[in-house]
Amino acid sequence: MTYAEPAAPLVDVVIEVPRGSFLKRGSSGRIDFVSPLPCPFNYGAVPGLLGLEGDLLDALVLGPRLPLGTRLQVRAWGAITLMDRGLIDDKLVCSAEPVTALQRAQVLRFFAFYARCKALLNAMRRRPGRNACEGWIDTERALARARPLPAGWQGPDIRF
Repeated sequence: MTYAEPAAPLVDVVIEVPRGSFLKRGSSGRIDFVSPLPCPFNYGAVPGLLGLEGDLLDALVLGPRLPLGTRLQVRAWGAITLMDRGLIDDKLVCSAEPVTALQRAQVLRFFAFYARCKALLNAMRRRPGRNACEGWIDTERALARARPLPAGWQGPDIRF
């Protein structure tokens, strides 16, 4: 069984964290932290859109490892909503083919684990706010919540 929208939109994505990498980079390219576990998918951002938390809209790309800095157009089949420090942080789930039920379950399981890890990291950094995986939403909802990147944007207002 696959989870797919009738006409999953194409989005531009820039890879910030290649699949298998231990280095988590932010939209500035600066290393945010070194993970004890490798990233299970390619992780990046949509360069022209801001998410609700004020940073570039996140996107993960399923499939083989892509090099750091890769720019591609890929279909967004849905999104995961992560609550990070009390802020909504949608993450588009992208791939060349529709997302299977197994892939969806794996992504949800990863982000549930990631939210717990991020809560610990935020506690160590003394950064308050709720951290949780809020579940799967459709692509249209995630894109509707994003806004165009304003001219002169210099990065998010808060540090992640």
